[in-house]
Amino acid sequence: EVRLVESGGGLVQPGGSLRLSCVASGFTFSSDRMGWIRQAPGKEREGVAAVSDLGYTIMYADSVKGRFTISRDNSKNTVYLQMNSLKPEDSGTYYCARVSRWPPFPSPGGWSDWGQGTQVTVAS
Repeated sequence: EVRLVESGGGLVQPGGSLRLSCVASGFTFSSDRMGWIRQAPGKEREGVAAVSDLGYTIMYADSVKGRFTISRDNSKNTVYLQMNSLKPEDSGTYYCARVSRWPPFPSPGGWSDWGQGTQVTVAS
């Protein structure tokens, strides 16, 4: 059974930072491309970042380029999302996900599994 468990969300002031983590199990993590999706209230889910199996290829949504960094540690079956210079519009639920098609976004259908999500709120 595929399991993706996110953590690290919370409330942060604009300009602050958070680091999200996702521990994966139930599949060969080191062979799969991974990424992060987010969904704000009343909006569709959008891809935020994705990383190839060995971490050599990375992509970001334009809205987070220069502020977010995705990384992975295959020895720990974990993918991370370092989020800096956070803005109120970054608020939402963040999901860790397996990539089913590259690139996984912006077109829909690029993800095969995702976790329960972790809430990020950017507000003063």
